[in-house]
Amino acid sequence: MLFAHDTEVALSAAAALVNTESEGTLATLDDLDAFVAHWGWTGSRRHTGAELAAVQELRPRLRQVWHADKDGAVEIVNALLREASALPQLAKHDEWDYHLHATRPDQPLAQRMAVEAAMGFVDVIRTDQLDRLRICAADDCEDVLVDLSKNRSRRFCESGCGNRVNVAAYRARKKAVRPDRSA
Repeated sequence: MLFAHDTEVALSAAAALVNTESEGTLATLDDLDAFVAHWGWTGSRRHTGAELAAVQELRPRLRQVWHADKDGAVEIVNALLREASALPQLAKHDEWDYHLHATRPDQPLAQRMAVEAAMGFVDVIRTDQLDRLRICAADDCEDVLVDLSKNRSRRFCESGCGNRVNVAAYRARKKAVRPDRSA
């Protein structure tokens, strides 16, 4: 394991949240409920359009970290932590052993999401692993990913781009070997 479990989950959830923008998902309160349930977010919920809008507005801010150099990432992370008056504390709940929370459970969902992502980015920056935050290598995809592999080999997002690119490359190789006989 490269990072602590809660850090890996926070980073993966941040990438998934960012990617909902390009995928056109997270458009309704039901979508937000499903996202929150999938990623195991705890704490209070308002279940309002304003809560959904705040979460949607967080996505481009988080995406900036994937495009930033180290100093730029630090600026973004510090701003997210400062805006929430983050105060890291150890917490234990559900099936999770002690891990870090940096907001109160009654703070707005978008703020809790921002701080959890920022705390994950803190570990990435402190361990000089910013290169693990990547953009999908498929030419037609801008989704972000976190490469948590030991050998730093992950290149594609989870939207099937790796399979699509590999199939296209296979077909191109086959076509190059077999000339078209229809002419």
